[in-house]
Amino acid sequence: MVGVPESHTGWTFITSHARVLAAIADNPNARIRDIAARCRLTERAVSRIISDLEQDGYLSHTRDGRTNTYRIEPNKVLRHPAEAGLSVASLLSLLVQDETDRIRKPVAQ
Repeated sequence: MVGVPESHTGWTFITSHARVLAAIADNPNARIRDIAARCRLTERAVSRIISDLEQDGYLSHTRDGRTNTYRIEPNKVLRHPAEAGLSVASLLSLLVQDETDRIRKPVAQ
């Protein structure tokens, strides 16, 4: 996958939940397998995260045959008190970028 860094050990700034949400924002029809590869998580972990996000109303999905189409609730506010008042849309505006920008501007290592 172009523009996706290799595995990383140690702490990171962004949670797995935010990474999965950003991957879905980039492609609402993405398969769990593809989300897992992009986020460097297991498919089981991605399934659990999607379940968490759906249970708390941040995400929903519709099924058409074998394909899921996810819908993010952009106006839902973030959970932590330190981010009180910030919406999912504001978080995603920082995390999601156009694929053409991602290819043109590789992440510095």
